Amino acid sequence: MAITTNAITNSFKEDTLNGLHDFAPSTGDVFKLALYNSSASIGADTTSYAVGITGQVGNTGQYVAGGGALVNALVSVNGTTAFVDFDDLSFTGVTLTARGALVYNTSETNKSVCVLDFGGDKTATSGTFTIQFPDANDTQAIIRIS
Repeated sequence: MAITTNAITNSFKEDTLNGLHDFAPSTGDVFKLALYNSSASIGADTTSYAVGITGQVGNTGQYVAGGGALVNALVSVNGTTAFVDFDDLSFTGVTLTARGALVYNTSETNKSVCVLDFGGDKTATSGTFTIQFPDANDTQAIIRIS
């Protein structure tokens, strides 16, 4: 299985109902985003981040295996949909190609949250690679529960 679609992972759905993940700003869990190339096999059934998963992007510039911390989680509700947003994440001085990413919770044994599919290979050559999250609202935020 390749990265084929954006998905909130099945284990995240179960873990959330069991009260595992805490998105509270400043006092909540630590979430990270790791990058993967087109040979990765991650999707809705991915349960956690692990070193050595096929297709992980290797160390380059400011990017290191395991990715970077997502900051300023903001949980909101609009109508019947709750959603969370993070600040955009940039890695500088990198030469890499990424097809997607895994958001995971380092505070809870690297449990997966969601898989992001970039829709194709995205590259940076001796430059900056930025993950730009969509608008924080009930129809576009990466993580939504309705």
